[in-house]
Amino acid sequence: MDKTFQEKLQDQLQDPNKNITLIVYGLQLMGVLTGGIAFIIAIILNYIKRDDVVGTFLESHFEWQIRTFWISLIWGIVGFIMAITVVLLPAAWIVWFVVMVWVIYRAIKGLLNLLENKPMDIKVKVA
Repeated sequence: MDKTFQEKLQDQLQDPNKNITLIVYGLQLMGVLTGGIAFIIAIILNYIKRDDVVGTFLESHFEWQIRTFWISLIWGIVGFIMAITVVLLPAAWIVWFVVMVWVIYRAIKGLLNLLENKPMDIKVKVA
């Protein structure tokens, strides 16, 4: 017998690690609006819960989220360095805008894959 949408949703909400992954994507999106504060909370959650998802499809999501944080942080710092030179301030705004769009894209792409129970298409390091 086919499950209803509500039953499928209830089944998915039973996995606490999947819920954490979902929360992290939400925090990443909120990080765009909060100047990165929510993003910092997201990365802390990633590192705290990382060992719990090893060997599951969620491991690829955690790797995706962690890479998103570090790459966006590096480019955010590049934008900051450009901004303090004043001459490059317009270029800094462009860098920050591109980073913001990129983070939104990655969070939405990850979220869609998560909701379909699909791993992210990345290589995960084998420890």
